[in-house]
Amino acid sequence: MAEKGRLQHEWAKSHMQILTLAISNMKKSKPLQNIALGICLQITKETSVLLIGLKELGAKLICCGGNPLTTQDDIAAFLESQGIEIFAWSNQTKSEYDWCQDQVIQFKPNIITDDGGDLHIKAHKVKLKILGGTEETTTGITRYKSMQKQGKLQYPIISVNDAKTKTLFDNQYGTGQSTIDGFLQAMNLLFASKRIVVAGYGWLGKGVAKKCQGMGAKCIITEVDPIKALEAHMDGFEVMPMSQAAKIGDIFITCTGMRDIITKNHLLSMKDGAVVGNVGHFDVEIDAKFLLSQKTRQVRPNLDECILPNRKKIYLVSKGRVANLIASQGHPPEIMALSFSNQLYSILYILKNYKKLKPQIYPVPQQIDNQIAQDALDSEKLRIDKLSKKQLAYQSRW
Repeated sequence: MAEKGRLQHEWAKSHMQILTLAISNMKKSKPLQNIALGICLQITKETSVLLIGLKELGAKLICCGGNPLTTQDDIAAFLESQGIEIFAWSNQTKSEYDWCQDQVIQFKPNIITDDGGDLHIKAHKVKLKILGGTEETTTGITRYKSMQKQGKLQYPIISVNDAKTKTLFDNQYGTGQSTIDGFLQAMNLLFASKRIVVAGYGWLGKGVAKKCQGMGAKCIITEVDPIKALEAHMDGFEVMPMSQAAKIGDIFITCTGMRDIITKNHLLSMKDGAVVGNVGHFDVEIDAKFLLSQKTRQVRPNLDECILPNRKKIYLVSKGRVANLIASQGHPPEIMALSFSNQLYSILYILKNYKKLKPQIYPVPQQIDNQIAQDALDSEKLRIDKLSKKQLAYQSRW
């Protein structure tokens, strides 16, 4: 499969200029020479561009997948052919997934890059000299905040997820587009005229809802945050509790990062033929365990028909796991170029500043965020205004 993976890699690389240009500019200096990097990311064609770039900058790499089901095997094969140690394959069991992460931990990495927090959590259970780490997701940062509050965070972690050039684009536009693609691939049904229930109106939920609305769907938002709920209302969406939405929705998409969003009782109250799926990081948002314990059959790739005790048929996308990565190929390369540029610069920032950093969560430095945005504008040949000296002076007055 390596040759197929190579073609996918080349396609992604050709659309990730801001990342590849940054790597090219640093190749001679090799700033990551002999630094051991432990990488736990979704193994996709876009990720391969980052990983090979890190290797070109001198890093020693060992990688595993960020999810048991999302690895693209042709990409894993290609990366292996390029001399990158990778422990990942599609459709892993939970024990296989854990074993793969253990291999990364045994590598004794200096810096860890994670997607969801599983690898960082493992690293905290063993004695390793880790300089710092980065995190790609809201889910992971939520876990580290809890650790930090309890005084259990052992090294600095940079929240790549919260960089504006990540959250505003990856979470909103990337998830929005890849979710639509994943659900279409799984169910091949019309979005127009359907009542689509989007659980959560954070950046993921906003992106998904706007894309569904653009395809002619009638979107309903469920929320627990009054400010986000009000924002959804002002954006023109219906807002109601899940207990109410469950009875009228046609398609359900969870985007919260929280457990028990669609429960057994919600599922039993749904109309016959409803489709449910998740794009949050873990498979805890929908009671997939209940659904898959019923009489089931796979009616399409990544779509299970589950016959409930009340004889209604509910269709589950990708077994409740991240549908936009399992039923689809994840975010487009142009989006991931932004996110992975943040990863690259954050790794370099840790290497340069780890002696001054405390064991806590840090934002991506503003100058990095701004530089990535400017690089993206430059790659699109877009120009913007600059403040004049008078404007700068006016801005500083009080």
